[in-house]
Parts: sequence; structure tokens; C-alpha cells
Amino acid sequence: MSKKGKVLMAMSGGIDSTVAALMLHKQGYEVIGITMKTWDYATSVGTTGKKETGCCNLDSFNDARQAAVQHGFPHFILDIREEFGDFVIENFVEEYIAGRTPNPCVMCNTHIKWRALLKRADALGCDFIATGHYAQVHQHTNGRYFIRKGIDETKDQSYVLWGLQQDLLSRTLLPLGTYHKTAIRQMAHDFGYPELAKKAESYEICFVPDNDYRGFLKRNVEGLEEKVKG
Repeated sequence: MSKKGKVLMAMSGGIDSTVAALMLHKQGYEVIGITMKTWDYATSVGTTGKKETGCCNLDSFNDARQAAVQHGFPHFILDIREEFGDFVIENFVEEYIAGRTPNPCVMCNTHIKWRALLKRADALGCDFIATGHYAQVHQHTNGRYFIRKGIDETKDQSYVLWGLQQDLLSRTLLPLGTYHKTAIRQMAHDFGYPELAKKAESYEICFVPDNDYRGFLKRNVEGLEEKVKG
């Protein structure tokens, strides 16, 4: 058992979460990698002909597993499609129909992803959960935990974590919060993954990997035109 503790690391297969996992492993944590399947990516794109670019497709799952195996720590895939779809997708659709712009990442992190991680962390006897977000967790002098911006303002992701509750924040590690992206790219090279440093970054919503929101809504909402007009 590591003196640093045992950590369940969310790994998407991209550069940020992979480097974060390897950083924690190198620092002496006992790391368990986990990749969350939130959506059926094979059926999530329309007929635009665009290549799937979401961060959590099958290739990304394999990349995450390969990094874990190469560095000697276990990796699991967690299917949370049912819990994700029931809440995040429905909220996304309802907000758009109501004329508002939703942020599904905030909803997912606040209500789904962190809870799913913590539940599995407890089952596996992990002390912490960790992700590759560019943000920081700090503890106030009054004992409460809070989110602070990552030092790389061009990559800061604190805005998608504002809804996390105290029991989640108290057990969350965010290894990348005190680094700039350029340093993370160099670390990918140093760890022996130069291809990760060149890998295109994903800015799409995971369940709309072709970035076609209108197409997604048309495919998933019956009578969309009537609802919008109403």
C-alpha cells in the first residue's frame, strides 16, 4: 500500500488525463485508471460525413488502457450511459428547447461524473479521485474546500467544477492545476508518449462528437420543430 494513498484516476485517453495519471504514479500514489463510457458514440453522429472526434471513443479507451498497462497499474471501463442519459441529455435538450444555452459538462460533473467516481473509489478502497482538469482544489482556513483557477488561464476549467460539493472536493486531486499546457506536452514526451503531445484536443460535447447540435436535437427529439415554435 502506498504511503501517499490510493487514487482512482479518470482517464479519457487524451494527453491531460494520461499525463495526470502518470504524474500521480511517479509521485508514489497507487493509481487505478478508470474510463467512463457516457454515450453510444458509434450512433451519436449524423450523416454529415465528419469523423468522430470525441474524447471518449473506442480508440481513446484503448489509449487509456495501454498507458495504464505499460506503467503497471490497473484500468477499468465504467459504463454510466444510463445514469448520464437520464439526466444530462434530458437537461441539455430541455434547455435548448426553452431557448437557453446549457452547459452539459457542469451538469455532468456536478451530478453524475464525480458521484460515479466516488462510488467506485469507495468500492475499490481508494482514498482519492483525480481528473486531468486544469483547476485547483484548496482548503480554506475555516476547513471548507473550494475550487481555484488553474494557473494556465488559456486552459482553466474551474468553471465546469463550481458545483462540486464538499465531500467530493475533499477527496479530489487535480494534478494539472499548477502547470501550463506547454509543460504537460513536454511531460508527455518525457514519459515516452510523443504522439499524445501531437494529439488533437477535443472541445466538443462528448455526446455530440461531430459538433452538430442541431442534428443531434433533430435525431433525438420527436416533433422538435413544433416544440421550438411553441
